[in-house]
Amino acid sequence: MAPTGFVFCCFNNNYKITPDMFDRWMRILGRVPGSMLWLLEGNARAAANLRKEAVARGVAAERLVFAPRVSMPDHLARHRLAGLFLDNIPCNAHTTASDALWAGLPVLTILGDTFAGRVAGSLLHAIGLPELVAESPEAYERMAIDLATHPEKLAALKARLAANRLMAPLFDTKRFTRHIEAAYTAMHERHRAGIAPDHIVVPA
Repeated sequence: MAPTGFVFCCFNNNYKITPDMFDRWMRILGRVPGSMLWLLEGNARAAANLRKEAVARGVAAERLVFAPRVSMPDHLARHRLAGLFLDNIPCNAHTTASDALWAGLPVLTILGDTFAGRVAGSLLHAIGLPELVAESPEAYERMAIDLATHPEKLAALKARLAANRLMAPLFDTKRFTRHIEAAYTAMHERHRAGIAPDHIVVPA
């Protein structure tokens, strides 16, 4: 069956794709008829191997589509053609998740146990979309299927992302600059006063 419907994507490097994560993606495709998964094309061998593994899991090879590396403006623009970014564990999307969110594409992630597995969750909290952080791999699968089959839910998330993009802390560079400068000033003042280092809370 050729892909005719919902577009999932993951533009992380191919080496982040584990067999367990790929299993989950294939189950998601199996539950969303006509859907496709758009991946970054690291190299031809990786693409061929991933298509072969899809077939081994009962998913037609043509439902995996590979995106070549392009200029950053073109890369950001093509995010608008996807419906939902499916993140990886144990190593999340980092800059890649920021790119997707900046382009207006919701990211679905799983809360991991390490720094590398919690970056996308932090980004989603900072942009005001904490409900896209799944507590378990099973919840991640259910949420991906639910969003792909209920366009009104996904549309509401995209609208909130569009509204938050220029107001939430994640992309507010001036606010970040003010906060980090205030933190440095507080650190320096503590040092000059002979006060031991401690946690510093910068007011919002």
